[in-house]
Amino acid sequence: MALEITDSSFQETVLKSDKPVLVDFWAVWCGPCRTLGPIIEEVAADFDGKAVVGKVDVDNNQEISMQYGIRNIPTVLIFKNGEVVDKLVGVAPKDVIAQKLSAHL
Repeated sequence: MALEITDSSFQETVLKSDKPVLVDFWAVWCGPCRTLGPIIEEVAADFDGKAVVGKVDVDNNQEISMQYGIRNIPTVLIFKNGEVVDKLVGVAPKDVIAQKLSAHL
């Protein structure tokens, strides 16, 4: 299951992770985000133990959303060694997301 990542847990969960981290920036009111949600959960299950998969609610965590310039949601960022290494904006199929994450394992 995807982790809930907050402004206060972001540094520990994402930036200090020894595994690649996929972060889905989303909001409850966002239709496309609700479409992407189950896909992110499937990716989280598929990559369990190999990568960290989490979600940031942009309404409740504005600090981290602003820091990474999140203007459109859903936005998926992939981090490795604390750096953004890939980005997807909008809804993407599971195989596209999985392929991008696999490239950083």
